[in-house]
Amino acid sequence: MQPIRIDVISLFPKSFEKIKELGVIGRSFSKGIAELNVYNPRDFTNDGYHKVDDQPYGGGAGMVLKPEPFFEAFESIPICENRKVLMMTPQGKTLSQKDLFRWSKGCSQLVILCGQYEGFDERIRTLADEEISLGDFVLTGGELAAMIIINGVVRLLPGTIGSSESLEDESHANFLLEHPHYTRPVKFRDLEVPKVLRSGNHAEISQWRQDQREIRTKNRRPELYQKWLERERLYNDEKDN
Repeated sequence: MQPIRIDVISLFPKSFEKIKELGVIGRSFSKGIAELNVYNPRDFTNDGYHKVDDQPYGGGAGMVLKPEPFFEAFESIPICENRKVLMMTPQGKTLSQKDLFRWSKGCSQLVILCGQYEGFDERIRTLADEEISLGDFVLTGGELAAMIIINGVVRLLPGTIGSSESLEDESHANFLLEHPHYTRPVKFRDLEVPKVLRSGNHAEISQWRQDQREIRTKNRRPELYQKWLERERLYNDEKDN
């Protein structure tokens, strides 16, 4: 299987060193399941100060990332088939598990653009296929967001996680949150493992887990629960027809 190639453009390339060493994600890089390359726009400047930002036209607070070094860095990256270019920005679409699945299954290369300061010169946005945000808040740069995407995509690749079943049942895979988990001891500080999980009846265990997923989602994330209900309704309508 061809490894997925991940290329990051960042002013702080050292931020990504540890992700190649930690846990199952680090092992995926060492096993060749994924490949990570980081490019610093400062290396693509032509002045002695390696200047990558400048004052905004029209005035205003902060500094804006210049287009030249970002375009030079971007154009130095080899182009692979099924490439997707992502820009990390609070103006983007909110990241979802569905996006991570889509990129892990459909892309052989991800290029991630990380911003800093007041943001990108608007012309840099023309490089991106998708603009992605973690939520309605602002960070000092796109590096943390990029690492979250790298983690989320690589863990879905075959060979990273031992059990593919755990990926299918986890939270957000099918709108529902994951069911509760228990391990030994049976009783801890008056808190006991549900009897059904100790029954050995796999049909009853499966039903209990599904019920718990629905209850937990309805209570904690009612908007996801409504999406799940709508999907189930459409599925049943198609089955009846």
